Amino acid sequence: MSYVLDLRQKMGSQPLIVVGAAALVLRAQQLLLVKRTDNGLWGLPAGSKELAEDLATTASRELREETGLIGRQAKLLTVVSGPGMQYTYPNGDQIDSVTTVYQLTATGELYADQTETSSATYFPLDALPTELTPITRRILQALSREGQI
Repeated sequence: MSYVLDLRQKMGSQPLIVVGAAALVLRAQQLLLVKRTDNGLWGLPAGSKELAEDLATTASRELREETGLIGRQAKLLTVVSGPGMQYTYPNGDQIDSVTTVYQLTATGELYADQTETSSATYFPLDALPTELTPITRRILQALSREGQI
């Protein structure tokens, strides 16, 4: 069982500060996004850090789990927290996210895992879907302000 799921059993749906990582994968000025099965919104491949796991490994693991791609050469781009990083999942679980964002080089065959993601697609940076998760929207705004994308 994952660390956050274990905490949920003890704490219920109340807000948890959750540390995690997101994978930013670019290919020919296109950004990889996944469509989440829990809310139907597009987002970066991302997830919560496990105990004793470094955040670059979290980003690579989540990329592999959600898209089948192998992430390498992790480069820390930013850490996003504070206003706009709170979220309530459809099941009522609440988080206050601290998300590290790593740019990764990805290899392998792209697919959606059909558990967490129903689709995995590259979108042109100037034509991203409007149906983004609030946290992904906040991350992309931060990266844009910082000149990272």
